[in-house]
Amino acid sequence: MWKPNQPGTPSTPEPARPSAPGAPIFDTTPRPSTPSAPGAVPSGEQATIGKSLVVKGELSGSESLYIDGKVEGAINLPGNRVTVGRNGQVAANIMAREIVVLGKVRGNCQASDRIDIRSEGSLTGDVVAARISIEDGAFFKGGIDIRKPGSDPKAGEPAPAEGHQG
Repeated sequence: MWKPNQPGTPSTPEPARPSAPGAPIFDTTPRPSTPSAPGAVPSGEQATIGKSLVVKGELSGSESLYIDGKVEGAINLPGNRVTVGRNGQVAANIMAREIVVLGKVRGNCQASDRIDIRSEGSLTGDVVAARISIEDGAFFKGGIDIRKPGSDPKAGEPAPAEGHQG
């Protein structure tokens, strides 16, 4: 029968852990699994505007941005992701590679890749993107212009008929 360790009874020692100064240290921080586009900042680098922050003016840069506060003005982050969190309230035109809306956005959005409006999200404004996703329960009011990457602004119009009509 097993008995708990009592004073004077030898116990099994814990296995020795490596304590070498050059031992590797592993970062176990979860990272987003989406691959980054060529030229984009690695996905681990992301600026955050917290719940209590209010920003008025133009935001531009070369890293992804998570907004949980209020932003008024313009957001220009081409090649990066802009995420409007559940508490985020944005009154701005947004230009980015990818836009994810979980909060409220009032303004036009232009994405070189995709726009994703989640079920809790609300977007009022026109959208230009290569891909768009609107989940059930999301609010959207505005126009949608689907453009393939590298296409000209008139790509959505029908091409003129060639040849002559008799």
